[in-house]
Amino acid sequence: MENKHFAQRRSGLRAGQRIAEAILDYVGQTPATTEPKNRKPENRARAIARAAARKAAVTVGSLSLPPGPLGWLTILPELRALWQLQTQMVADIAGCYGKTADLNREEMLYCVFRHTDPQAVRDLVGQIGKRFVVQRAAHPDTQSVAIKIGIHISQRLIGRGISRWIPVLGALGAGAYAYYDTGQVADTTIDFFTGVIDVPAESEATDDAAGTPPDQAFRQGR
Repeated sequence: MENKHFAQRRSGLRAGQRIAEAILDYVGQTPATTEPKNRKPENRARAIARAAARKAAVTVGSLSLPPGPLGWLTILPELRALWQLQTQMVADIAGCYGKTADLNREEMLYCVFRHTDPQAVRDLVGQIGKRFVVQRAAHPDTQSVAIKIGIHISQRLIGRGISRWIPVLGALGAGAYAYYDTGQVADTTIDFFTGVIDVPAESEATDDAAGTPPDQAFRQGR
């Protein structure tokens, strides 16, 4: 029993690492956007979100059609396709708020995975009232964050695995989940770019390294 448990844990870790690599490849990058700054950014952002959610549902639902063991082969491509859509959506929403320059790896990971694994991204962005503080000055290890998220997702996928043996129901469920998940990413992104974003100066990073206590007023996540 112990050996079986160890093997499952090791297998889950390998899957988590593979997912983490995909996260850094697809979510760790900031795609270009042609979306101009909008006078009513939230209305435009909601329109972008609805279009992205519909596209995500169709794309992921189609990839989820193969039944049985073949279905497992589509999981990573399914995630990559979903993240590609979501990162473009985040970039477009940032554009309509006129904050493309404020979108980097830390912000992208926060926006895409805040609702999935808040504990993993809590060190990337802090919040005081309506002000979001990006912890870039502290140089958070984004690879470590990605591995935590990857393990969390791999564990969740094991629970969803039964749907792979029910082709149509599995595809419909995956499409509905992709629609919901993309909507959650949009909500986080709109909330983030509506708030005031502050990136601490390098001098603050030096103070932190010297042992200055962090601001206890930070409320990580929500």
